[in-house]
Amino acid sequence: MEHYLKENFAVDAKSPSEEALRRWRSAVAVVRNPRRRFRMVADLAKRAEAERKRKNIQEKIRIALYINKAALQFIEAANRVEHRILDSVRRQTGFDIGPDELAALARSHDINYLESHGGVEGLGRQVSVSLNDGVVSGDISIRQNTYGFNRYAEKPARSFWMFVWDALHDLTLVILMVCAVVSIGVGIATEGWPDGMYDGVGIVMCILLVVMVTAITDYRQALQFKVLDKEKKNVIVQVTREGSRQKDGILISGHSLSVDESSLSGESEPVDINIKRPFLLSGTKIQDGYGKMLVTAVGMRTEWGALMVQLSEVGQDETPLQVKLNGVATVIGKIGLAFAVTTFLALLARFLLVKADHHEITKWSSSDALKLLNFFSISVTIIVVAVPEGLPLAVTLSLAFAMKKLMHDRALVRHLSACETMGSVSCICTDKTGTLTTNHMAVSKIWICEETKSLQTNSSKDLLMSSFSENVHGILLQSIFQNTGSEVTKGKDGTTAILGTPTETAILELGLLLGGDFKTHHNESEIVKVEPFNSEKKKMSVLVSLPDNGRFRALCKGASEIILKMCDKMLTADGKAVPLSEKKRQKITDVIDGFSCEALRTLCLAFKDMENTSGAISVPDNNYTLIAVVGIKDPIRPEVKEAVKTCLDAGITVRMVTGDNINTAKAIARECGILTDYGLVIEGADFRCKSTQELEEIIPKLQVMARSSPSDKHKLVTQLRSVFKEVVAVTGDGTNDAPALAEADIGLAMGIAGTEVAKESADVIVMDDNFKTIVNVARWGRSVYINIQKFVQFQLTVNVAALMINFISACINGDEPLTTVQLLWVNLIMDTLGALALATEPPHDGLMRKTSNW
Repeated sequence: MEHYLKENFAVDAKSPSEEALRRWRSAVAVVRNPRRRFRMVADLAKRAEAERKRKNIQEKIRIALYINKAALQFIEAANRVEHRILDSVRRQTGFDIGPDELAALARSHDINYLESHGGVEGLGRQVSVSLNDGVVSGDISIRQNTYGFNRYAEKPARSFWMFVWDALHDLTLVILMVCAVVSIGVGIATEGWPDGMYDGVGIVMCILLVVMVTAITDYRQALQFKVLDKEKKNVIVQVTREGSRQKDGILISGHSLSVDESSLSGESEPVDINIKRPFLLSGTKIQDGYGKMLVTAVGMRTEWGALMVQLSEVGQDETPLQVKLNGVATVIGKIGLAFAVTTFLALLARFLLVKADHHEITKWSSSDALKLLNFFSISVTIIVVAVPEGLPLAVTLSLAFAMKKLMHDRALVRHLSACETMGSVSCICTDKTGTLTTNHMAVSKIWICEETKSLQTNSSKDLLMSSFSENVHGILLQSIFQNTGSEVTKGKDGTTAILGTPTETAILELGLLLGGDFKTHHNESEIVKVEPFNSEKKKMSVLVSLPDNGRFRALCKGASEIILKMCDKMLTADGKAVPLSEKKRQKITDVIDGFSCEALRTLCLAFKDMENTSGAISVPDNNYTLIAVVGIKDPIRPEVKEAVKTCLDAGITVRMVTGDNINTAKAIARECGILTDYGLVIEGADFRCKSTQELEEIIPKLQVMARSSPSDKHKLVTQLRSVFKEVVAVTGDGTNDAPALAEADIGLAMGIAGTEVAKESADVIVMDDNFKTIVNVARWGRSVYINIQKFVQFQLTVNVAALMINFISACINGDEPLTTVQLLWVNLIMDTLGALALATEPPHDGLMRKTSNW
């Protein structure tokens, strides 16, 4: 049986092949109700149709891009631009452009068409939008009525009566219903009214009860999945309304914006979005940079909207456990069918032998017909009991229950199979920031002008500035407020709020503590070029033009040792740049190591002044002047140490993979209980240089990887899965983490700090970014396996008992101890109520006290 299941019912948990999906579908036999059995199974025909339509949309967009390029070349050659006359506009709404024409702007990728509307500024005027402050909240309803709602048209939810109709499609129940009707007719004819109708009406009532209970269970399950799907599609986007922060579109402003349009255009290379190519389409993913755009189409007016309607009807891939239990149900069903046929033949043979013995073989009455009908009903009912139709559905019920409970525990499971796989996980590769720590960062120490200062919440500006000049103060504030991707805003009540990453927030809070003003310093110089922070470079740089004599200044911040290597000078207390000797460099390195050993995250701030040249200006990579070293405190979460201990007790290895300094990583890992005396700590640069043989030696002992890049994380995950056959869960929050999240058995994206690209690549979204939540997902994963194990044991026990009792009795005395009504009642308890009780049992702590062996 094991060989049969492996050969026909084995599918991968992630991205199963089309061949495997078709193979198990064709192998399934003895299905009482295909509509119900395969309701939670992906529709391969619809999926193929959706894929065909997606390729058509990609082709349309690709053609639009090519035509646009050709048109631009022709226009530049002819030095003239022609535009078509605009369609009639709905002026009664106060807007000078209609929804269809507005939506066509982004889809067409025609820069000249955009210029004919006055560019993005003119377009903003036509739709009555301030490019700085956004729309007025009072206009929202008018805009929704004019331009549509930002939601996809979804297929209407199935009503309760549709589930009743599905339950009635059970072939065996239909046969029993016919038998019951015949039984009522024959019974009344032979026994009279009302005695002759009792058996038949009893069967009908039992069938209706089974149908109603089945429909109610399935309907409630469908409602749970609808709620979960709604949460999955809940994407938070920052918009501007009335000056406060709260699709297809046109870029207003931005820097180094790179977009992956492969989901729509099919092109694998990222596209640079700038003033010359400002068009952004819904459904594409931001790979790098940042920007602000004017929305031109929402909901069903976007190309992605039309595609989503098709994709929503395809359904999710079935999980390995669902498929395997379909195989088990098939095997048991075949055995049950054989028993049913044998039982019927045994009863029939016994009945004929008795008649022959009494020399009545040629004499037949209505009571004999009723007996034969009863034998047939018994046999069909044995099939009802023997074929465990609810076995695969019990997995879905258990997974739906687990997913719903995990939602309350701040974990959003995007793929059903993730719940199963997480129960078998043997290794968790986790980030540090925000997962093991609170992600509430604050600058705790600062080294500036060869002096280290500790910062308290009551530290004053004068105390901090007591050892350096106004010139140093000005450069420090400029490096804080201009080299940032975050923003400081003020609410209606006058309170200050910082919108950005926790690290940026901590740096900006330092700037505010030093008496700086975000708008004043951010706007004092024009930003010429931006190199946003990413996990590979571990730094962020901007190039600004200084107001005096047209010079430029490069501002850089990032990982302390990386920035320190880029510096050859440092600022003194009087604001002068002096050469950075080896002795001073070593002293600064000691300061960085000291901060790191105190579990502080260290960053360096630096600048470089440049003369204006006629050529293109780029951000330099060397000869900077060091301004300051800051140490940022990010306390570990109080519950993390216990959660790590729980994992170790359960046989789950926890490895910390972080971009932080090695000393900071060691201190945090030791505090969390991840790093032990025999554990190995390595830096990403050393890890990626190791040979395959060396990796096989060090990975079993590896507990912490510091200064790692996303490619290092991906390499580690690949090695753990392919060489060591580990079931790996990995956390990630950045766009560059997507490959590792996709490669791992379980990808865990952070709900707060994670980018949309990371979330799309993940199987589970940890809504509170908490390591304890990850452990909770593993606990529920184990619970799913245990619950299904209990249900299978229960169902097989009932199956075998019912089959053997009726079969042995039929063979020995030609009678059936369990009637049709009794067997239907057994089926009701076993297939629906039993599944509801056993498949939805919550987990207990004992599950995490033993090594996973499922």
